[in-house]
Amino acid sequence: MTSSPSRRPAGILWPFDAYYGWAIAWTALVVSLASSVFYGPVLSVWFEPIREETGWKSTEIAASFTIGSFSGSILTAVIGRVMDRYGTRTIMALSGMVLAGCMVGLAFMQAPWQMWLFFGTGRAFAIAGVQVGTTVAIANWFIRKRGAATSFAGFGLRAGQALVPLAAAVIIVLLSWRWAYGLLAVSAILLVTAPALVYLRRRPEDYGLLPDGEPPPEPTNGGGGAPQETEAQWTTSQARKTLAFWLILLTTSIMFFAQTATNLHAAPHFQTRGVSFENSVVVVFLFAAISAVMTVPWGWVMDRVHVRFVIAMVSLLYFGSMLVIINAHTFAGAILFGIVFGVAQGGWTVSQRIVVPNYFGRRSVGGIRGQMGLMTAFINPVGPLAAGWIRDQTGSYEQAFTIFSFMFLAAIVMMLIATPPVLRSAPVRRTVRGGLILWAVLIAMYLLAQRLLRRDDHA
Repeated sequence: MTSSPSRRPAGILWPFDAYYGWAIAWTALVVSLASSVFYGPVLSVWFEPIREETGWKSTEIAASFTIGSFSGSILTAVIGRVMDRYGTRTIMALSGMVLAGCMVGLAFMQAPWQMWLFFGTGRAFAIAGVQVGTTVAIANWFIRKRGAATSFAGFGLRAGQALVPLAAAVIIVLLSWRWAYGLLAVSAILLVTAPALVYLRRRPEDYGLLPDGEPPPEPTNGGGGAPQETEAQWTTSQARKTLAFWLILLTTSIMFFAQTATNLHAAPHFQTRGVSFENSVVVVFLFAAISAVMTVPWGWVMDRVHVRFVIAMVSLLYFGSMLVIINAHTFAGAILFGIVFGVAQGGWTVSQRIVVPNYFGRRSVGGIRGQMGLMTAFINPVGPLAAGWIRDQTGSYEQAFTIFSFMFLAAIVMMLIATPPVLRSAPVRRTVRGGLILWAVLIAMYLLAQRLLRRDDHA
């Protein structure tokens, strides 16, 4: 029995009698899993072995992560509009080849600048080519079921962050950290480039389909019915004139600042407190595995509850995890941190991908994400570097996690204020007010951080 032509494009290897958008979602899962090598929880497994063999400072290793995050933000701004117009297939296929080449480079690196180059480039393409690419692809194929579909990509990324550290740890113990990078390079070609070329397509309308697999509209007296958009479609310039845009921009910036730093430094932090290398890997696996599993219920929630309330809930959980990590000195405390942080991570993985399309529609997701990336390129990447610098200066990460806890509290307030805008010409005063709020919160966080650091110096 052949599938209905309204369910999938012709000539594509999708044997199931189901809406083709789910093939896009499954592809997003696979490519996200393979790109996880360039994310914080995975790098954290390599962190101490690299530092011990090379003698490089924590700041020098963390700088590669910062450079990658910065480069990813800039690259997103460059290719975001291209993805909106032409789709993500070619860009994601090329990204897989770049990731493979960068892992080979990491296996042979001999100086910090080489790690900055190879890891920075790999992370840039993992962010802009794979993460933003899957976000744009899924946003185009789903509206009502966007949360559930996005959870596929989120599950893949977090599952990779749970499984890849285990595989890498085994290779590191048996061979070396260099072999771990070299052997994992093959996965980028097999699990990113190949699936992208075979399955990714731009929009359902290009193949006579509708988002979510909706049936075509009933013909009217005047002829065939035309598909009707069920959500407002904002341009990048229209979105930029709203208060919600600026609040989302600041919220995502400070959350990425704190969350990516915690991803990278959690394992080294627990190692400085006496937790063994193997047990710290278990903690990384735990919070990555929990976050992977939690993407599914969080996705279900986000199809029923507005994403701003979900981000507020996620921020509250992140705040709780900071309280735990600051006070945890045993493996049991590290496990508790992994559980709370993992639940929050699952919600953040899905919500940060759908917040832009859920606020501003699917037509300019890449462009709007690109604009945000360009504006936050100097904010988002600093977190891991700042945490590494604080450790080098004080001998611990405690001050860094204290600052992060206040950032998560600020995120709660901002998302509760960020009500969905109405598509019309936004008054200039709203944009000005959004900018003032942005700067006020940034200044408040800076002053708070300075006060905490001075208090510690006098202690």
